Amino acid sequence: MFFPENNGFQLWQPISHMFMHGGYMHIFFNMFALYSFGSALESFWGSKKFLFFYISCGLGAALLHTGINYYYFIDGINTLGASGFPKSEILQILNEGKINTQWKELLTASQYQSFISAYMGTVVGASGAIYGVIVAFAFMFPNAELALLFIPVPIKAKYFVPGLVLVDLYLGVSGQSIFGGGGIAHFAHVGGALFGFLIMWYWKKNQFNDNRWD
Repeated sequence: MFFPENNGFQLWQPISHMFMHGGYMHIFFNMFALYSFGSALESFWGSKKFLFFYISCGLGAALLHTGINYYYFIDGINTLGASGFPKSEILQILNEGKINTQWKELLTASQYQSFISAYMGTVVGASGAIYGVIVAFAFMFPNAELALLFIPVPIKAKYFVPGLVLVDLYLGVSGQSIFGGGGIAHFAHVGGALFGFLIMWYWKKNQFNDNRWD
């Protein structure tokens, strides 16, 4: 999925990007999580309700990811505009796949990186939807103990899942990565988790989660 003002953006990308992945390990871990946590939810909800939830969380992830990118993009546009660069000229240069080296002198290093990444970057993967599924699992089975390969002690879902989301939020805000590299859409993870929580909260409030969609 491209940034909406990028010429590469298409209306179907908020959906289609959920079914693309950046490598074998990327799709393996996402599908492993989908099978591990999603199977229990689908057995309770029915396939149609689960599909609705899954796609909704994926769209929520795309929405927050794009919203954060817009914030970074507009911040850069406003700073450059104050120095005499009109938005139309900036977009023309970016759409040619180029940059103006003067921008580096006018933006801070973090501003510049966020500005260029917001416009030029793309996102693929089901991770946002998966985070919604994980949140829903913790909502329905809060005391389920999760055994992780890198943590020898089982952790209850009601502790593990909020901790996981908070780590992603911190990494997204700080721009850091626990693996020492980039390329992870942390705010997409947070967006999927947030929408998953809101849907579950609404369903529980209205006792809608007791109804199956088969």
